[in-house]
Amino acid sequence: MKNGKFENNLEKMFFISDIILMLWILAGDVCYIVLDGLVLKSLTSALFVVLGLVNLSYVVLRQNKSLKFPIIMVVGLVFAMCGDIVLEVEFVVGAVLFAVGHVFYFVAYCFLQKFKWIDLVFGAVIFVPSVLFITLAPIFDFGGILMEIVCVVYAVIISCMVGKSISNLVSKRNLQNLIIMIGSILFFFSDLMLLLNVFASLPRVVGVLCLATYYPAEWLLGFSIFLHSSAKEEK
Repeated sequence: MKNGKFENNLEKMFFISDIILMLWILAGDVCYIVLDGLVLKSLTSALFVVLGLVNLSYVVLRQNKSLKFPIIMVVGLVFAMCGDIVLEVEFVVGAVLFAVGHVFYFVAYCFLQKFKWIDLVFGAVIFVPSVLFITLAPIFDFGGILMEIVCVVYAVIISCMVGKSISNLVSKRNLQNLIIMIGSILFFFSDLMLLLNVFASLPRVVGVLCLATYYPAEWLLGFSIFLHSSAKEEK
């Protein structure tokens, strides 16, 4: 009885911490949209890594789950933070860091549901039209074939990550998989807006949409670690 009460209090404490961090992240997001600035962006990005570490500690304290998923997710969040910051200085390096982060997310999702070839089918449904859009749409000006190749490769990687999140939810419907899928799709949408903002001459609203969906996406992915302790893993 006492142990159950302790676990309930622990869950409430960490849930409240997640909500507080969400509010800070959203506040940082809004401030960055309005004020801009690399320092502000860096601090906001660091918050979702803090969120991941807080939730990792929660899973450790609960002592009832494998740590593979939460640890790999935190590594993915770290790469996303680094990519977010470096992107402002060197776009290609930032894109590479983001891509590595997506690979870690994909691997983490595979620890929730084992990899199946159908996962790549879901990914292909996303990356085939994405690649066609990048290579054929006349609105883009990549300034050279190298940048276009970088964007195509990145599109394939993030599409596979999103495809796996969708496949997981189709395979096993629970709150954790739903949150992961929504976060992954928001991440994809944010990167699509980034692509349009950087390489197409479109209104500023595209850049705002990029930031308005990116940080909520990262919060959802970080929050999925908190849900890991209550979700049933595939044997």
